[in-house]
Amino acid sequence: MDKLIMPIPAKQRGKIAPDYFAHVVLKTSRFKKMLVWHKTVFEAQVSYEFETAAFLTFDNEHHRIAIANIPLLFPRWKLSAGVDHIAFTYGSLEKLLLNYERLKGCGILPGWCIHHGATVSMYYVDPDKNWFELQVDVFDSPDKLLAWAETPDFQMNPIGVDFDPDDMLAKFKSGTPVKELMEREQGTTRHPSSMPTAYLGIVHKCLLKLHYWFGPKQK
Repeated sequence: MDKLIMPIPAKQRGKIAPDYFAHVVLKTSRFKKMLVWHKTVFEAQVSYEFETAAFLTFDNEHHRIAIANIPLLFPRWKLSAGVDHIAFTYGSLEKLLLNYERLKGCGILPGWCIHHGATVSMYYVDPDKNWFELQVDVFDSPDKLLAWAETPDFQMNPIGVDFDPDDMLAKFKSGTPVKELMEREQGTTRHPSSMPTAYLGIVHKCLLKLHYWFGPKQK
């Protein structure tokens, strides 16, 4: 498949599928630090907490994030297969930027800010090195997204263009139209090895660079 499509939802295809995504469970040996970080980042409250776990929510769901207190866990290894990051969507660029400002005041900064084209995204990393993408959708309809995905801009650079969150916040506060801020700057062809070292890990980044330099070239 060489183009972006919007598949028909399972319900419309007459299939039984989950109604919605419910929650994420994280295991940690840094229970208190993780609890504070996730409560702060997501403006979450604890619905239930005991010695071995805590359940947090920021909406009407009984819990969106659960944190299990498990001693003697090893740190995450970047070269392992598995979940890369978990994403949460905000309803507007204003909310995303004001949340960035709030978290900066708490000493929590994103490790990577990138305009993917489809989303404006800020990636945060928790005390256990789990990555969370806080994002806002650029397009207000699937048709507009699909139309953009047909452009050379997306075909050339599906990863995205990095941006300075302080610069974007300052422009927003000075009255720059949101539509203008949501437009992605023209980028160049981008290889995964160009992603931040903090995100990839130094060993994986070096291996990706070697693969880029000496591996098979895509046609």
